[in-house]
Amino acid sequence: MAQVLEFKLPDLGEGLTEAEIVRWLVSVGDVVAIDQPVVEVETAKAMVEVPCLYGGVVTARFGEEGTELPVGAPLITVAVGAPETTGTAVPASGGGAKPAEPRASGGSAESSGNVLVGYGTGAPAARRRRIRPAAPAAPGAGEAGRRRPASAGSAAPAAPAPASHGTTAVAESGPVAVISPLVRKLAREHGVDLRSLTGSGPDGLILRADVERAVQRPEAPAAVAPAAPAVATVTAQAERVPLRGVRGAVADKLSRSRREIPDATCWVDADATELMAARAAMNAAGGPKISLLVLLARICTAALDRHPELNSTVDMEAREIVRLPGVNLGFAAQTDRGLVVPVVKDAHKRSAESLTAEFARLTEAARQGALTPADLTGGTFTLNNYGVFGVDGSTPIINHPEAAMLGVGRIVPKPWVHQGELAVRQVVQLSLTFDHRVCDGGTAGGFLRYVADCVEHPSVLLRTL
Repeated sequence: MAQVLEFKLPDLGEGLTEAEIVRWLVSVGDVVAIDQPVVEVETAKAMVEVPCLYGGVVTARFGEEGTELPVGAPLITVAVGAPETTGTAVPASGGGAKPAEPRASGGSAESSGNVLVGYGTGAPAARRRRIRPAAPAAPGAGEAGRRRPASAGSAAPAAPAPASHGTTAVAESGPVAVISPLVRKLAREHGVDLRSLTGSGPDGLILRADVERAVQRPEAPAAVAPAAPAVATVTAQAERVPLRGVRGAVADKLSRSRREIPDATCWVDADATELMAARAAMNAAGGPKISLLVLLARICTAALDRHPELNSTVDMEAREIVRLPGVNLGFAAQTDRGLVVPVVKDAHKRSAESLTAEFARLTEAARQGALTPADLTGGTFTLNNYGVFGVDGSTPIINHPEAAMLGVGRIVPKPWVHQGELAVRQVVQLSLTFDHRVCDGGTAGGFLRYVADCVEHPSVLLRTL
């Protein structure tokens, strides 16, 4: 005999608590195999295909595309076992039927041998019951059904009865529940439609105060109504955009950074003419093209080696500064889905060509919305090249829980004193925002000055390699 097992939205890792259904990959009645992806969801980090733990026939789906579900909410139910038994079980219980208790299945149920973050072959967590409010029935309908169970013909004489009172519209949907006949009379005297009111009493019961509020409500806007035409009212309505997905994650993270991190910013202008010339020489030698972002990333890793205080995080519970052993370099990337920060793991160990390849891979994945949670987490320092937007400077917000972020403005020709003479040089503004808990201004200034020296004289970097 088939068992109907409930497959819930798993914990996708990194503290994610919810996900939005982007696309269903299966329909009710489809046969799924163990570890077959059944739904594509978008988290605050990335878009992920979720594989099902069970093999069998899909008997129900929970949530339409665009619905946001919390971790642990049911996704689908799967009939595991004889398919012929499953076919008759679905209509009997309806789309929202409770499946067989998955706890009872334990190790006997057909399930995955693989483990995705947050779930796998272990016993499933205790089920949360889905509570659905019952559809309100017309008053008296249930009693009439119990009193006249005999035949359909017995219901015929009941039809003219409401018509004789002249309340056909009320009879179709039933009378509105009020606390007393006086309330109904008050509403009738003042022309208040009881069906337009939301009762404040138990179970939506309409009280005298509800009717009195409705009577008084039109008085306030009455004088204002003629002044504002209906069209103006429609156009003046504000648009409300839900903070969810990537936008919601950015809002949460930046707000937390502002609340918890006492940040400070210092900046400096640097002559990038020689760095641009060095890059042109590298690319003229053949091989993969080296981008300016890659050279800046290499400079950052060298600077962090000299100033490890900025490659750290703060553990306030233990009241400790945690200095991290390696550099996982994040870089801000603007996509159609919003701002994301892919992370280049072990950036301090990579050459310029290796950094180029990894930057290219992550940038392309960001454009396609295919970044995984692993690609977006674990950063220790962030490089933000906002010069691509045509701006010179900024005071970036630290990517919590990191301790610093380097911002790079556009490189533009400007008058600059070079070797004692005024010349037109390629100038860039660099800004460093840092957590003042991990270091003082001297350390931050030393880091930024070293970065500027490497930009102005790339040969400085060669001495530290």
